[in-house]
Amino acid sequence: MAKPFRFGIQLANPAPGLTWADTARRAEDAGIDTLFMPDHFEDQLAPIPALATAAAATTDLKVGALVLGNDYRHPVVLAKELATIDVLSGGRMEIGIGAGWMRTDYEQAGIDYDRPGERIERLTEAVEVIRGCMGPEPFSFEGVHYQVTSYDGRPKPIQDRPDLLIGGGGRRMLGVAARLADIVGVTANLRAGEIGPDAVANSVAASFDEKLGWVREAAGDRFDQLELSSLTLDLQVTNDRDAVLAGMAELFGIDVDAAAEVPMLLVGTIEQICETLEARRERWGFSYPVLQGTDFEVLGQIVSRLGGR
Repeated sequence: MAKPFRFGIQLANPAPGLTWADTARRAEDAGIDTLFMPDHFEDQLAPIPALATAAAATTDLKVGALVLGNDYRHPVVLAKELATIDVLSGGRMEIGIGAGWMRTDYEQAGIDYDRPGERIERLTEAVEVIRGCMGPEPFSFEGVHYQVTSYDGRPKPIQDRPDLLIGGGGRRMLGVAARLADIVGVTANLRAGEIGPDAVANSVAASFDEKLGWVREAAGDRFDQLELSSLTLDLQVTNDRDAVLAGMAELFGIDVDAAAEVPMLLVGTIEQICETLEARRERWGFSYPVLQGTDFEVLGQIVSRLGGR
Protein backbone atom coordinates (compact mmCIF):
# COMPACT_ATOMS: atom_id res chain seq x y z
CA MET A 1 0.00 0.00 0.00
CA ALA A 2 1.38 3.42 -0.96
CA LYS A 3 2.48 5.68 1.87
CA PRO A 4 1.05 9.22 2.05
CA PHE A 5 3.14 11.93 0.46
CA ARG A 6 5.32 14.19 2.50
CA PHE A 7 7.76 16.66 1.03
CA GLY A 8 11.28 17.83 1.69
CA ILE A 9 13.22 20.72 0.25
CA GLN A 10 17.00 20.78 -0.14
CA LEU A 11 18.65 24.18 0.25
CA ALA A 12 22.31 25.09 0.60
CA ASN A 13 21.90 28.82 1.17
CA PRO A 14 19.14 31.35 1.87
CA ALA A 15 16.63 32.15 -0.83
CA PRO A 16 17.47 35.35 -2.75
CA GLY A 17 16.54 38.41 -0.72
CA LEU A 18 15.76 36.43 2.43
CA THR A 19 17.66 35.56 5.57
CA TRP A 20 18.20 31.90 6.35
CA ALA A 21 15.62 32.06 9.15
CA ASP A 22 13.07 33.67 6.83
CA THR A 23 13.81 31.03 4.19
CA ALA A 24 13.03 28.28 6.69
CA ARG A 25 9.80 30.01 7.67
CA ARG A 26 8.77 30.34 4.03
CA ALA A 27 9.39 26.62 3.53
CA GLU A 28 7.24 25.83 6.55
CA ASP A 29 4.48 28.18 5.37
CA ALA A 30 4.50 26.39 2.01
CA GLY A 31 3.67 23.14 3.80
CA ILE A 32 7.10 21.56 3.34
CA ASP A 33 7.66 18.84 5.93
CA THR A 34 11.46 18.81 6.10
CA LEU A 35 14.26 21.21 5.24
CA PHE A 36 17.33 19.30 4.13
CA MET A 37 20.84 20.55 3.47
CA PRO A 38 23.69 19.04 1.44
CA ASP A 39 27.08 18.59 3.07
CA HIS A 40 29.97 19.72 0.91
CA PHE A 41 32.96 22.03 1.22
CA GLU A 42 31.78 24.27 -1.61
CA ASP A 43 29.72 27.47 -1.33
CA GLN A 44 27.06 26.51 1.18
CA LEU A 45 26.18 27.10 4.81
CA ALA A 46 27.60 24.60 7.28
CA PRO A 47 24.76 22.15 7.86
CA ILE A 48 24.85 21.62 11.62
CA PRO A 49 24.52 25.27 12.75
CA ALA A 50 22.26 26.11 9.81
CA LEU A 51 19.87 23.28 10.61
CA ALA A 52 19.76 24.35 14.25
CA THR A 53 18.97 27.91 13.16
CA ALA A 54 16.23 26.72 10.80
CA ALA A 55 14.67 24.68 13.58
CA ALA A 56 14.81 27.63 15.98
CA ALA A 57 13.06 29.86 13.43
CA THR A 58 10.14 27.46 12.86
CA THR A 59 7.54 25.52 14.79
CA ASP A 60 6.77 22.30 12.94
CA LEU A 61 9.41 22.05 10.21
CA LYS A 62 11.66 19.01 10.49
CA VAL A 63 15.33 19.46 9.66
CA GLY A 64 18.00 17.11 8.36
CA ALA A 65 20.87 16.65 5.97
CA LEU A 66 20.75 15.03 2.56
CA VAL A 67 23.18 13.73 3.47
CA LEU A 68 26.00 14.23 5.96
CA GLY A 69 29.31 12.86 4.72
CA ASN A 70 30.32 10.32 7.33
CA ASP A 71 34.04 10.85 6.85
CA TYR A 72 33.84 14.53 7.77
CA ARG A 73 32.93 14.02 11.45
CA HIS A 74 33.53 11.42 14.14
CA PRO A 75 30.19 9.68 14.83
CA VAL A 76 30.36 10.36 18.59
CA VAL A 77 30.69 14.09 17.91
CA LEU A 78 28.00 13.97 15.25
CA ALA A 79 25.59 12.07 17.49
CA LYS A 80 25.94 14.71 20.21
CA GLU A 81 25.31 17.53 17.74
CA LEU A 82 22.26 15.86 16.21
CA ALA A 83 20.80 14.92 19.58
CA THR A 84 21.25 18.52 20.69
CA ILE A 85 19.31 19.78 17.66
CA ASP A 86 16.59 17.24 18.40
CA VAL A 87 16.32 18.48 21.99
CA LEU A 88 16.36 22.17 21.09
CA SER A 89 13.83 21.69 18.29
CA GLY A 90 11.39 19.66 20.37
CA GLY A 91 12.03 16.44 18.42
CA ARG A 92 12.26 17.61 14.80
CA MET A 93 15.58 16.12 13.71
CA GLU A 94 15.96 13.55 10.93
CA ILE A 95 19.37 11.92 10.62
CA GLY A 96 20.55 11.84 7.03
CA ILE A 97 23.95 10.25 6.43
CA GLY A 98 25.96 8.71 3.62
CA ALA A 99 29.41 7.29 2.96
CA GLY A 100 30.74 10.43 1.27
CA TRP A 101 31.17 10.57 -2.49
CA MET A 102 32.37 13.90 -3.90
CA ARG A 103 36.02 13.50 -4.72
CA THR A 104 36.77 17.26 -4.59
CA ASP A 105 35.59 17.44 -0.96
CA TYR A 106 38.23 14.90 0.01
CA GLU A 107 40.96 16.40 -2.13
CA GLN A 108 40.42 19.97 -0.94
CA ALA A 109 40.22 18.95 2.72
CA GLY A 110 43.14 16.53 2.58
CA ILE A 111 40.97 13.57 3.61
CA ASP A 112 41.92 10.18 2.18
CA TYR A 113 39.49 9.18 -0.57
CA ASP A 114 39.33 5.49 0.25
CA ARG A 115 37.77 2.90 -2.01
CA PRO A 116 33.94 2.86 -1.92
CA GLY A 117 33.79 -0.40 0.00
CA GLU A 118 35.92 0.97 2.84
CA ARG A 119 33.86 4.15 3.06
CA ILE A 120 30.69 2.06 3.21
CA GLU A 121 32.17 -0.17 5.93
CA ARG A 122 33.03 2.94 7.92
CA LEU A 123 29.50 4.30 7.48
CA THR A 124 27.98 1.04 8.69
CA GLU A 125 30.03 1.22 11.87
CA ALA A 126 29.21 4.90 12.30
CA VAL A 127 25.47 4.20 12.19
CA GLU A 128 25.86 1.69 15.00
CA VAL A 129 27.88 4.20 17.01
CA ILE A 130 25.35 7.01 16.49
CA ARG A 131 22.48 4.80 17.54
CA GLY A 132 24.47 3.61 20.53
CA CYS A 133 25.14 7.20 21.58
CA MET A 134 21.44 7.98 21.39
CA GLY A 135 20.38 4.84 23.21
CA PRO A 136 19.24 4.80 26.83
CA GLU A 137 22.32 3.14 28.34
CA PRO A 138 26.11 3.58 28.22
CA PHE A 139 27.62 1.48 25.47
CA SER A 140 30.90 0.23 24.09
CA PHE A 141 31.80 -0.51 20.50
CA GLU A 142 34.85 -2.20 19.02
CA GLY A 143 35.03 -1.91 15.26
CA VAL A 144 37.70 -1.69 12.61
CA HIS A 145 37.26 2.07 12.25
CA TYR A 146 35.74 3.24 15.55
CA GLN A 147 36.18 2.28 19.19
CA VAL A 148 33.92 3.55 21.95
CA THR A 149 34.31 2.65 25.61
CA SER A 150 31.52 2.87 28.22
CA TYR A 151 30.13 6.04 26.70
CA ASP A 152 26.78 7.45 27.75
CA GLY A 153 25.93 9.96 25.04
CA ARG A 154 24.14 13.05 26.30
CA PRO A 155 21.90 14.82 25.71
CA LYS A 156 19.55 12.07 24.64
CA PRO A 157 17.25 13.01 21.76
CA ILE A 158 13.62 13.71 22.56
CA GLN A 159 12.58 11.19 19.94
CA ASP A 160 13.15 7.66 21.18
CA ARG A 161 14.70 6.80 17.85
CA PRO A 162 15.05 9.64 15.33
CA ASP A 163 14.37 8.54 11.77
CA LEU A 164 17.52 7.59 9.92
CA LEU A 165 17.84 8.38 6.21
CA ILE A 166 20.63 6.76 4.22
CA GLY A 167 21.10 7.70 0.58
CA GLY A 168 22.81 5.73 -2.14
CA GLY A 169 22.81 4.66 -5.76
CA GLY A 170 24.90 1.49 -5.94
CA ARG A 171 23.84 -2.02 -4.97
CA ARG A 172 26.02 -2.27 -1.88
CA MET A 173 25.09 1.17 -0.56
CA LEU A 174 21.38 0.63 -1.16
CA GLY A 175 21.66 -2.71 0.59
CA VAL A 176 23.06 -1.01 3.69
CA ALA A 177 20.28 1.57 3.54
CA ALA A 178 17.61 -1.12 3.14
CA ARG A 179 18.87 -3.02 6.18
CA LEU A 180 19.63 -0.12 8.53
CA ALA A 181 17.62 2.96 7.59
CA ASP A 182 14.06 4.07 8.14
CA ILE A 183 14.15 6.18 4.97
CA VAL A 184 16.02 5.11 1.84
CA GLY A 185 17.10 7.91 -0.49
CA VAL A 186 17.63 6.49 -3.97
CA THR A 187 20.04 8.35 -6.25
CA ALA A 188 22.20 7.80 -9.29
CA ASN A 189 25.37 5.82 -8.66
CA LEU A 190 28.07 8.37 -7.79
CA ARG A 191 31.00 5.97 -7.61
CA ALA A 192 32.96 8.19 -10.03
CA GLY A 193 33.11 10.90 -7.37
CA GLU A 194 31.40 13.48 -9.56
CA ILE A 195 28.15 14.14 -11.39
CA GLY A 196 29.40 13.24 -14.83
CA PRO A 197 28.51 10.90 -17.72
CA ASP A 198 28.36 7.79 -15.50
CA ALA A 199 25.88 9.40 -13.10
CA VAL A 200 23.77 10.75 -15.95
CA ALA A 201 23.61 7.33 -17.61
CA ASN A 202 22.58 5.80 -14.29
CA SER A 203 19.70 8.25 -13.83
CA VAL A 204 17.24 6.75 -16.31
CA ALA A 205 14.10 4.97 -15.23
CA ALA A 206 15.36 1.47 -16.01
CA SER A 207 18.28 2.02 -13.62
CA PHE A 208 15.86 2.99 -10.87
CA ASP A 209 13.76 -0.12 -11.54
CA GLU A 210 16.90 -2.13 -10.84
CA LYS A 211 17.79 -0.08 -7.75
CA LEU A 212 14.37 -0.60 -6.17
CA GLY A 213 14.76 -4.31 -6.81
CA TRP A 214 18.01 -4.24 -4.84
CA VAL A 215 16.34 -2.38 -2.00
CA ARG A 216 13.45 -4.82 -1.86
CA GLU A 217 15.79 -7.81 -1.90
CA ALA A 218 18.05 -6.45 0.85
CA ALA A 219 15.19 -5.22 3.05
CA GLY A 220 13.30 -8.50 3.04
CA ASP A 221 10.42 -8.47 5.49
CA ARG A 222 11.07 -4.87 6.50
CA PHE A 223 10.57 -3.44 3.00
CA ASP A 224 6.99 -2.33 3.65
CA GLN A 225 8.19 -0.38 6.70
CA LEU A 226 10.63 1.70 4.66
CA GLU A 227 9.89 5.19 3.44
CA LEU A 228 11.36 5.77 -0.01
CA SER A 229 12.70 9.13 -1.07
CA SER A 230 14.08 10.71 -4.22
CA LEU A 231 15.84 14.02 -4.83
CA THR A 232 14.62 16.23 -7.66
CA LEU A 233 17.55 18.15 -9.10
CA ASP A 234 15.56 20.13 -11.67
CA LEU A 235 11.98 21.35 -11.14
CA GLN A 236 10.57 23.42 -14.00
CA VAL A 237 6.99 24.64 -14.15
CA THR A 238 6.10 25.28 -17.78
CA ASN A 239 3.21 25.12 -20.22
CA ASP A 240 5.57 23.76 -22.88
CA ARG A 241 6.66 20.52 -21.28
CA ASP A 242 7.68 18.86 -24.52
CA ALA A 243 10.11 21.61 -25.45
CA VAL A 244 11.86 21.46 -22.08
CA LEU A 245 11.98 17.66 -22.16
CA ALA A 246 13.46 17.75 -25.64
CA GLY A 247 16.43 19.68 -24.27
CA MET A 248 16.75 17.28 -21.36
CA ALA A 249 16.58 14.31 -23.72
CA GLU A 250 19.49 15.68 -25.71
CA LEU A 251 21.50 16.16 -22.52
CA PHE A 252 20.85 12.59 -21.36
CA GLY A 253 21.18 11.06 -24.82
CA ILE A 254 17.69 9.53 -24.65
CA ASP A 255 14.32 10.16 -26.27
CA VAL A 256 11.73 12.58 -24.92
CA ASP A 257 9.50 9.89 -23.40
CA ALA A 258 12.47 8.46 -21.49
CA ALA A 259 13.48 11.95 -20.30
CA ALA A 260 10.00 12.42 -18.84
CA GLU A 261 10.61 9.37 -16.64
CA VAL A 262 14.01 10.42 -15.25
CA PRO A 263 13.33 10.55 -11.48
CA MET A 264 15.54 13.57 -10.87
CA LEU A 265 13.52 15.75 -13.29
CA LEU A 266 10.09 17.29 -12.77
CA VAL A 267 8.77 19.28 -15.72
CA GLY A 268 5.35 20.56 -16.72
CA THR A 269 2.36 22.36 -15.35
CA ILE A 270 1.52 21.97 -11.67
CA GLU A 271 -1.07 19.38 -12.62
CA GLN A 272 1.40 17.44 -14.78
CA ILE A 273 4.04 17.54 -12.05
CA CYS A 274 1.57 16.19 -9.49
CA GLU A 275 0.54 13.43 -11.89
CA THR A 276 4.21 12.57 -12.42
CA LEU A 277 4.85 12.35 -8.68
CA GLU A 278 1.85 10.06 -8.26
CA ALA A 279 3.07 7.85 -11.11
CA ARG A 280 6.53 7.62 -9.54
CA ARG A 281 5.04 6.65 -6.20
CA GLU A 282 3.09 3.92 -7.97
CA ARG A 283 6.15 2.66 -9.87
CA TRP A 284 8.92 3.05 -7.29
CA GLY A 285 7.24 3.87 -3.97
CA PHE A 286 8.67 7.40 -3.76
CA SER A 287 6.34 8.96 -1.20
CA TYR A 288 8.95 11.38 0.15
CA PRO A 289 10.10 13.59 -2.75
CA VAL A 290 12.75 16.16 -1.96
CA LEU A 291 12.48 19.22 -4.18
CA GLN A 292 14.89 22.04 -4.96
CA GLY A 293 14.21 25.68 -5.70
CA THR A 294 12.92 28.69 -3.80
CA ASP A 295 9.68 29.48 -5.62
CA PHE A 296 7.64 28.82 -2.51
CA GLU A 297 4.37 29.64 -4.27
CA VAL A 298 4.96 26.81 -6.73
CA LEU A 299 6.16 24.44 -4.03
CA GLY A 300 3.13 25.29 -1.93
CA GLN A 301 0.78 24.43 -4.79
CA ILE A 302 2.39 21.01 -5.23
CA VAL A 303 2.34 20.27 -1.52
CA SER A 304 -1.25 21.44 -1.06
CA ARG A 305 -2.41 19.06 -3.80
CA LEU A 306 -0.51 15.98 -2.67
CA GLY A 307 0.74 16.38 0.91
CA GLY A 308 -0.70 13.76 3.25
CA ARG A 309 -2.54 11.96 0.44
